Amino acid sequence: MPAAELLQPVADALRSVNPVELIAVAFGLVSVYLSARERIASWPTAIVNVAIFFVLFWRAKLYADAVLQLVYLGLSVYGWYEWLFGGAQHTRLKVSRASRRLWMMVVPLFLVVGLGLGALLDRFTDSPVPYFDAMLTSASLIAQWMMTRKLLENWLIWIAADLVYVPLFIARGLPLTAVQYAVFLALAAMGYRGWRASLRAQGAVA
Repeated sequence: MPAAELLQPVADALRSVNPVELIAVAFGLVSVYLSARERIASWPTAIVNVAIFFVLFWRAKLYADAVLQLVYLGLSVYGWYEWLFGGAQHTRLKVSRASRRLWMMVVPLFLVVGLGLGALLDRFTDSPVPYFDAMLTSASLIAQWMMTRKLLENWLIWIAADLVYVPLFIARGLPLTAVQYAVFLALAAMGYRGWRASLRAQGAVA
């Protein structure tokens, strides 16, 4: 088969790329990379990222994920403050682990929010994947809140969510976003290793 024919699908995909999506992807990748490195600049770059993705997700009829971006906006402002002043005596926040008590609250909350939101989307919207959308939204909210508190396990939740997000975005016609989330998956693994090393450096058991 001629090389031109082999490369044609790639060329078609590139022509279909939304330049606005490309900008959002760039900010998203930078933000997650900075988060994995515990850099405070991750929060302002996240704010730009979520503002753009709100528009993209709404147009793709991923309504729960669109509304999620607005919540992320608030969490990004909160996380920015917490990372700077959320530690002891208003110092920078350090990495810690989620307690068993926290997990006992988080898991039921994930199920209640995910299933409840899924039922609402199924009944009142034209979302083609209401429960996938809702459960991912619930998991992402929990992971993002945990990130604002520098809880190590936020990265494990992101890894699980990204494994589902990638095929979902491909199916919804957002190929570049799917690539972004594949990179997020690698960055989440990097973040987990880096934060665990940071935790060990503090003398905690990780």
